Amino acid sequence: MTDAVTTQTKVAGSSFYAALRILPPRERAAMFAIYDFCRKVDDIADDPGPSAHERRAALDVWRAELDAAYAGGDPPGFADLRAPIDDFGLEKADFLAVIDGMQMDVDADIRAPDFEVLDLYCDRVASAVGRLSVKVFGMDDAPGRDLAFHLGRALQFTNILRDLDEDAAIGRLYLPAEALAAAGIATTDPVAVMAHPAIDTACRWLAARAHEQYDLTARIMARRPRGRMKTPALMIAVYGRILKAMEAESWRTPRRRVSLGKGRLLWVAATTALFG
Repeated sequence: MTDAVTTQTKVAGSSFYAALRILPPRERAAMFAIYDFCRKVDDIADDPGPSAHERRAALDVWRAELDAAYAGGDPPGFADLRAPIDDFGLEKADFLAVIDGMQMDVDADIRAPDFEVLDLYCDRVASAVGRLSVKVFGMDDAPGRDLAFHLGRALQFTNILRDLDEDAAIGRLYLPAEALAAAGIATTDPVAVMAHPAIDTACRWLAARAHEQYDLTARIMARRPRGRMKTPALMIAVYGRILKAMEAESWRTPRRRVSLGKGRLLWVAATTALFG
């Protein structure tokens, strides 16, 4: 099985798949290649087997391959990205930011960071991916960077709220210190926070920030910027519904990981493609 087919198989199980499949073939292939890069460096950060030293070394290999790719070489990790880098003007700094974001997870298990640190993390692991993506969507620079900034944070805040228990199980807690303080939660132990009776209050603090970012994204979209905007519109529709579903269910125990069913996801995709 080729890397491209493997990547599409993995992405098919994600909420991004419906958003990517509506793109034309060249743009879709570029987005699959970007997704594949992100998944591979993310797997390094999340792999519990290797030591932190070994995972840093693995990320350094990606940095070296990134340097080689932008120096005109053809390193194996960037084989599928060679054409998208040239075709869409993808910037080296954004790939590097993604690697740096993953290193934040490697250097220390993130536990209740200050919001400023969380914002930096989100910029690296989410908005940097957005900056690569808007190039593929054909957006102009200013609205594209604004969209990447706000939508990246909105999606990442939503993911944090959806993945609380999975992250706690590996010793991580991305809810910011300000959210815990607002809820009166003194501990930063991930498992203890998940069991705390005020967890819903802390989560709604971050949910409010996610809504702010979705609203700012919607203002950009309302100006009808140039580019293939149905894909980000679908991301907004899917993740916005996930956030609202979590709010309706609350984050009190017992929790379940909220996702849209396949039928609901296809309906959202179809209506966004037709009317988005």
